[in-house]
Amino acid sequence: MHSDRQIEHWTEVCEIGDIVPNTGVCALINGEQVAVFRLIDSALQETRVFAIGNYDPNSDASVLSRGLVGSLGERIVVASPIYKHHFDLQTGECLEAPEHSVSAYPARIADGKVWVGA
Repeated sequence: MHSDRQIEHWTEVCEIGDIVPNTGVCALINGEQVAVFRLIDSALQETRVFAIGNYDPNSDASVLSRGLVGSLGERIVVASPIYKHHFDLQTGECLEAPEHSVSAYPARIADGKVWVGA
């Protein structure tokens, strides 16, 4: 987790209600496509947001925001819609091909809006 003091700049992405629960959207932040996910933790009754790079190097396509969200063990992941590689939403690590991992960004909800740190 990053604290607000460590982040130089936060970018407002959208209203939290604009993202269907347990799915992602793509946002253009500082010229980069970022996949932003809204997850509902049913056990904790809590909404969480995550942000990773949208570009899947395994398929050479910007598609991660359209992947299926789930978990593998303790890891919260998105499965790329093309080759089904799993990306950890907290770290950006590609579980099947770590050399093809993507960037992870801090994300938060504040005043009903989703923010991503740069």
